[in-house]
Amino acid sequence: MGGRNLRRGLIAAAGLPALALLGACATEAPTTAGLPSIYLPLASQNAHIDTDAARDMISSYRRNRGAGPLTVDPELQRLAEAEAAAMAVADRPSKAQTVKAAVGRLGYADVNANLSAGYHTLAEAFSGWRESAPHEATMLDPRATRMGIATAYAPGSKYKVYWALLTAK
Repeated sequence: MGGRNLRRGLIAAAGLPALALLGACATEAPTTAGLPSIYLPLASQNAHIDTDAARDMISSYRRNRGAGPLTVDPELQRLAEAEAAAMAVADRPSKAQTVKAAVGRLGYADVNANLSAGYHTLAEAFSGWRESAPHEATMLDPRATRMGIATAYAPGSKYKVYWALLTAK
């Protein structure tokens, strides 16, 4: 009887380190290493959208539907960044008409804007925009040749991540 209890005790003791390791794994944060940038979470102060990946994704979508590719325009990029930041501070998406008018006053033609919030990755935003007729029209406007895209993070807000995609000729 004593040997059996000793054996159970040794088996149980041998399993404790393995259980401790499993417990440590369960509390570690998931890693994003190796993920394509379109799947990286943008809900943090240090996160930045990969504008090249966004341009390539939207341009590929356009190409598959008969529209030409877009190039990232430095001025549209700055405007998108300013608009995303303004929405984050206001804790609500802006009105697209107001932004489009402001961009048009700078000399751009055929201005479009996707202003949204709540998507935490580029892949989520792209998918959501494809499912919304007005947002999809912005991405597919055949007259557009340039774009700017940005996000801003607002940790205390309802949506967390605010998006601005501007397209123009």
